[in-house]
Amino acid sequence: MPTALVTGVSGFIGSNLADALLDRDYNVRGVDNFATGREQNLNALQNRTAFTFREADIRDADAMATVTDDVDYVFHQAAVPSVPRSVEDPVTTTGANCTGTATVLNAARKADVDTAVVASSSSVYGSTDRLPKVESMESQPESPYALSKYYTEKLALQFSDLYDLDTAALRYFNIFGPRQDPNGEYAAVIPKFISLMLEDERPVIYGDGNQSRDFTYVDNAVQANILAAEGDVTGEAFNVGSGGRVTINELVDALNHLLDTDLDPIHSDPRPGDVRHSHADISKSENLLGYEPQVEFEEGLERTIPYYND
Repeated sequence: MPTALVTGVSGFIGSNLADALLDRDYNVRGVDNFATGREQNLNALQNRTAFTFREADIRDADAMATVTDDVDYVFHQAAVPSVPRSVEDPVTTTGANCTGTATVLNAARKADVDTAVVASSSSVYGSTDRLPKVESMESQPESPYALSKYYTEKLALQFSDLYDLDTAALRYFNIFGPRQDPNGEYAAVIPKFISLMLEDERPVIYGDGNQSRDFTYVDNAVQANILAAEGDVTGEAFNVGSGGRVTINELVDALNHLLDTDLDPIHSDPRPGDVRHSHADISKSENLLGYEPQVEFEEGLERTIPYYND
């Protein structure tokens, strides 16, 4: 029975990933400091005998050495997310995402971990007009968050060259689903819009709403993580998306349809650091990992809405 460490396990991707690993008969260790995660995301996990949790900061080298001991796979999901937050507070983002990643990877290589899979971001591509985004394109990070994710993946891939540690970096494209935090100034668009519209409140769109995103349901990201860890490919970055794109205006239309509402969005000024369009070329992930999105956009919305309705 393999053992996996999931950093950022109280986050929405981390907790969903831990659930899936437990379903695959993994022993799962989780670590989080609750800086951005939510304790309620651990409720279901805490009842499972193969799951253990330690509250710790990923920059704590001693704690990371302890939790990586006798681990087969590390899934590094912990980060301070959000482009706008990083623009407001670049120091916190850089410290957690860069120093934290280095600490986790160093502990993993010292513990002879087999594979480390790290969470990167589509934001590393920047706002280039070329679509879809393909991994061979030059990275152009345009915010402290994007720059920290560029560092995260480059350091991970470098570890596969320098040490006996297999690595993969997954460039997430707008992952959404149950357990994603709908509150706060920096909340992601889908949970925020669902929560507002369930309360019959108009969502706020920053810009004209024609900006587009490759919205990707969380189960697809979970699948990519497991394929990357259990596969034979190392030292590579992969797009994790749906392979399509939806404008923010179309998102509002879809939610109005599914929620049986008729709410017109409020338009506000664009936010600094936000890219205009995001669309993944997933052919590399398909060919090398065997990745195939299992849940499409509208089905993902249908699965997500009940969580926030509750």
